[in-house]
Parts: sequence; structure tokens; C-alpha cells
Amino acid sequence: MKKTILVLSAIICLTAGNLLAADAKNYQVTGPVLEVTDTCLVVQKGEAKVEVVCDKATLGDIKVGDKVTVEYLMVAKSVEVKADKKK
Repeated sequence: MKKTILVLSAIICLTAGNLLAADAKNYQVTGPVLEVTDTCLVVQKGEAKVEVVCDKATLGDIKVGDKVTVEYLMVAKSVEVKADKKK
């Protein structure tokens, strides 16, 4: 698949937002909504599809086709260090 699919998992809730807001950088994406579920929102940005995890309160009455601007935090769930391959 040649299209870039950018998957951004950001937990948007008051607890995480309050704990991480001081250190995490805010990002935003604007575009039409491609998909809405109980737990996420998919927004088209150019050729990329951006998936953002949301709670029901954040999603409100958003529908497929609505143009939205989503502000989110990008937070690592885990980090694994890989050893360099030396020849």
C-alpha cells in the first residue's frame, strides 16, 4: 500500500491530559472525518489517514464527512532500545 497511514494513538481524557500536559507537545490535524467509532476518530490529512483514540465525551455528535480540527498529545506507550548492527 503506497499511501502512508499515520496512526496516532493518543489517549484524550482528563486524567492523562492533566498528568502529561506540562511535558507533552500539543499537535493538531484538520480535515474531513472518514470514520467514527465509540473509541476513535479517523481524519483525512492529504493522503494520510490520522487515527486518534478518543472517549465518548470528546467525540460528541461528530459524523463521517464533518470537517474537524483535532488537538491531541502524542505520548509513547513504550520504548525499546535496539542494539546497532555493526559489520
